[in-house]
Amino acid sequence: MRLKEWQLAFESFLLEEDTGANLTLSRSLIGGPTLDVETGLAIYHNAYKARLLEVLRNDFPTILHWMGDEEFEALAMAYIRQCPSTHYSLRWLGRSFEGFVREYLVPEQSAPLAEMIALEWAFTLAFDAPFGEPLTIEAMVALAPEEWPELRVRPVPSLQWLECRCNSLSMWRAVKEESEFPDSMALEIPQICLIWRNQLICSYRSLDPAQATALDGLLNQGWSFAELCAELAVTYGEGAPLQAVTWLKQWIQEGLLERLQR
Repeated sequence: MRLKEWQLAFESFLLEEDTGANLTLSRSLIGGPTLDVETGLAIYHNAYKARLLEVLRNDFPTILHWMGDEEFEALAMAYIRQCPSTHYSLRWLGRSFEGFVREYLVPEQSAPLAEMIALEWAFTLAFDAPFGEPLTIEAMVALAPEEWPELRVRPVPSLQWLECRCNSLSMWRAVKEESEFPDSMALEIPQICLIWRNQLICSYRSLDPAQATALDGLLNQGWSFAELCAELAVTYGEGAPLQAVTWLKQWIQEGLLERLQR
């Protein structure tokens, strides 16, 4: 058996449910005095699945806490069977977990679980994102007056934007803080949650509707600072520029924005 053929056979064995290796693979191996081929292969088979399960447990601790060990393991193993790891790095194992849950469970069960999965995965994406060049207050002070109207920004690479329709953030925080775990419930008004990395620490916070609309305009609709002020004038009148500057200063201090050069 050629090396590539052997590797493919071993991969196929690891992904199968049956721990019994095929004859071609078994005959290519030699057992030891204390460990026969079948037992050794079974150990590899179980260890591989256990490692994948461990990764999902670490990536989705709130889901694990919420469901409990047995239910989480059953869901995770069903996911692993349907969406086996295809990347050389296990960092990407959970990227399809949200979509799988939405299809695997009925909507009443899947919606809150999938939202929590998206929230926890956003922390993973934020932590692993490349470093950017966040705007600083010093850079803003150095802007010439004529630069302000056409000033445009973009999100730093780590910024994740989620719309939560359930109290997912409260549930996640309860596990993080080891406090009383609340029941899942729908929110009257969807909550915009931001997650980003500042240096090597992930930060998060929610936005009220007005601030979310303003930041969405800057990041997703391409508003300039002048256009932001014009939009805010509908609500804040002459105080619109002050409100725009106040929010912009806050977003910059939090490290959310980069300057968009045109």
